[in-house]
Amino acid sequence: MTAAASDSILTYPFDAQPAEGSSMQVAPGVRWVRMALPFALDHINLWLLDDGDTLVAIDSGYGLERTREAWTRVLANEPRRLARVIVTHHHPDHIGLASWLAARDGGEIHMTLGEYLGGHAIWHQLPGYSVTDMVAQFRNHGLAEERAVALSSRGNAYRSGIPEMPSRFHRLLDGEHIRIGGNDWRIITGYGHAPEHASLYCEKLGVLISGDMLLPRISTNISVYAATPHDDPLGRFLDSIREFLDLPDETLVLPSHGKPFKGIRARVEQLVAHHRERCAELLSECSDPRCAGELLGTLFPRELDTHQSMFAMGEAIAHLNYLEKQGALRRVVGSDDLIRYVRTS
Repeated sequence: MTAAASDSILTYPFDAQPAEGSSMQVAPGVRWVRMALPFALDHINLWLLDDGDTLVAIDSGYGLERTREAWTRVLANEPRRLARVIVTHHHPDHIGLASWLAARDGGEIHMTLGEYLGGHAIWHQLPGYSVTDMVAQFRNHGLAEERAVALSSRGNAYRSGIPEMPSRFHRLLDGEHIRIGGNDWRIITGYGHAPEHASLYCEKLGVLISGDMLLPRISTNISVYAATPHDDPLGRFLDSIREFLDLPDETLVLPSHGKPFKGIRARVEQLVAHHRERCAELLSECSDPRCAGELLGTLFPRELDTHQSMFAMGEAIAHLNYLEKQGALRRVVGSDDLIRYVRTS
């Protein structure tokens, strides 16, 4: 959830940023829109692309009236119809207002199948994706009871950020090219942060809309769902971001959080090193069996609110599962039924 980048390594081409309710051009036919979020990560970057007589939005923002009003101001003086909303992934700050935004001008929603189904699973609280199952998993991994109660009491926070889930969509597939504004944009799917996250790359413009897969100053959250308790999302995330190394290093990266930047190779190397360091910290603590709940302070040595505790537990389990897959840790279940991990050597 953290991983500060070295600003001396990354290049930030834009000193200014768009005010809420306005847009700013960052590449030919590509505009930056910045919306507020109601938690510690206080903003999300959205992108508006020219497409001839119409417009295309990349992501929609969190489901707040404030976000609707900001979008209304952005589009107020725009004569062109918003014909497509492309959703990078199912998290509320990305899909939250997609249905509303698409319906505004009779537009269509495009996203991957994994994100469509994953979002519906959480929104409808299906088995393995419900708050009840999530909290049960966290209790099995040693989350303190007061934190577990707080998460249960909060209810389905996911749904509160998404007034309406899309009921139909156009499916995006890895490697396919979609035409926007006379340019081809290649879909690059990534894993670990979300089931089938879609980034978009335009070779002609030298632009990567990275979504949450490549952020300049923080590492995106990587969590294990209760439905797949032995999953290795961290391993898939690391494999996914390494694929960005095939893109030119001078590519302009448009992330969902933070400022647009250049320096793909440096940022990927920073993130790989960051997670390597976190794994080393966990290994040093696991000479005796330890559970994820006991290790939260190792990974996150600060006070965590309820929202942050959810992400922290998911990420701690993800790192421990990764180390188990690597053979560095062994999972043990004690007489108290808690899941713990211990070094293999």
